[in-house]
Amino acid sequence: MNPDTLINILVATIAAGTPLVYAALGELIVEKSGVLNLGVEGMMLVGAISGFIAMAKTGSLILAVSCGMLAGALMALIFAVLTLSLMANQVASGLALTIFGTGLSAFMGIEYTSVALKGVPELNIPILSNIPILGRLIFSYDILIYLSLILLGGVIWFLYKTRAGLILKAIGESPKSGHALGFSVIGIRYLAVLFGGAMAGLGGVYLATAYTPMWVEGMVAGRGWVALALVVFATWRPARVMIGAYLFGGVTILQFHIQGFGFEIPSQILAMLPYLATIVVLVFISRDKNLIRLNSPASLGITFHPENN
Repeated sequence: MNPDTLINILVATIAAGTPLVYAALGELIVEKSGVLNLGVEGMMLVGAISGFIAMAKTGSLILAVSCGMLAGALMALIFAVLTLSLMANQVASGLALTIFGTGLSAFMGIEYTSVALKGVPELNIPILSNIPILGRLIFSYDILIYLSLILLGGVIWFLYKTRAGLILKAIGESPKSGHALGFSVIGIRYLAVLFGGAMAGLGGVYLATAYTPMWVEGMVAGRGWVALALVVFATWRPARVMIGAYLFGGVTILQFHIQGFGFEIPSQILAMLPYLATIVVLVFISRDKNLIRLNSPASLGITFHPENN
């Protein structure tokens, strides 16, 4: 493998992992509050088609991002009303949200199946972009990839350096104690769920406008489920979410190069590799029950209502 090929693979890995960074960071905040939302796939799909339509009609990336995040947040709001206000089962509601989002995105995208966008251009930073090797590895991405890194830093700062982050984690551990101290458990969880939906929508927007600038029904292709798995893989730590997302992105990109390296492997097997790798990692992590118990929010998935406490 020559250096140029290796650099191209690394750059493509970052791009492939970026939608997972967005979606998994959003779900991390949701789960830190004690809520389990399995509707990430549906929220990503609705965010993707909403952002795509906005981009196709206006050409504005800012508007596309805004519409995608708003669509994801509105989908999350449906989940929040069902689970936090009406006390519906979180697992069933999340699965229903994914099914609803899959159908809704397909319906919204009927007229846009054959439409292609120009995509989001790479940022060309004078001098820095021309640095050998490092210029390609660090300064050759579009603005949405850099935004994902900024948001990663923001989530880390929020969770570990702010009082609001401490309250969020405390509610995820013991909502009863948070309620007794006077915090609005339901209100905080609403905000966390809406943030998670907006981030999932943003991940969908990146897929539809930057990574593959076209609309294809079901184009999220299971990334929402992988994002859910990444939160467990990362043991609910944001920096590890990024590492896991890029590992998945790397496996995704390698499947396109393995046959070129001389390995005669059926294409169907190669398409399975990213998801197979996710399952294998989860199996190994799940074997350590102490690790899961020590890091997962104690009230994750447990319904809470202040009137009953």
